[in-house]
Amino acid sequence: MEQPRFPASSVIICIGEQKVAAGRRTGPKSQDRGASQASGRDFVEDEYIEITGITKKQAGEYQCTAYNEVSDPDVRKVEVIVNYPPFIPDTKNVGVAVGREGILQCEAAAVPPPDFEWYKEDRRLLNGLHGIQIKSNEDRSVLTFFNVSEEDYGNYTCVAVNKLGISNTSVLLFDRGAVLDGNNNASGGMTASLWLLVILFVHFLFKF
Repeated sequence: MEQPRFPASSVIICIGEQKVAAGRRTGPKSQDRGASQASGRDFVEDEYIEITGITKKQAGEYQCTAYNEVSDPDVRKVEVIVNYPPFIPDTKNVGVAVGREGILQCEAAAVPPPDFEWYKEDRRLLNGLHGIQIKSNEDRSVLTFFNVSEEDYGNYTCVAVNKLGISNTSVLLFDRGAVLDGNNNASGGMTASLWLLVILFVHFLFKF
């Protein structure tokens, strides 16, 4: 009698989908078999784990274990990757005096990691032009003004996009000496003007 075997694999799914996360064993029938999340939060004594209504919390490593009377248990792991569109949390407006350095930041959670873009009104900003620098990684984009001028003050839109969706937020760069009405928190749900949203939607369609 052979040792039971599970093929190693990975699974990529989207939020809300239904997916079987643990693969069927190969080889002779085992007397016992089980599948669990590596963190130990769940255990199913069966050849499959069926996950319904996928959420981000269910991403991670799952472990399949097969037992029989011949040899030690065989263990294989399945990596579950949950894809979801970008989400941008609330951002804060930034006050900077003329001639000083100004930094606007935008963070986004998404799988796969998003691409970032910055806009002022209908104009997309490019790294290295007009005295600005844009640096982005997998979850954050930073727009830096090395020498803020009066013309730099205004509303900026950060856009995060991946193959599943698009999200944006507005950040106000203002003169620190100016008085703002209300608080300085820019809601993550604040949208750009209608024409900018149309541009972004068309860009998203052609990109993916």
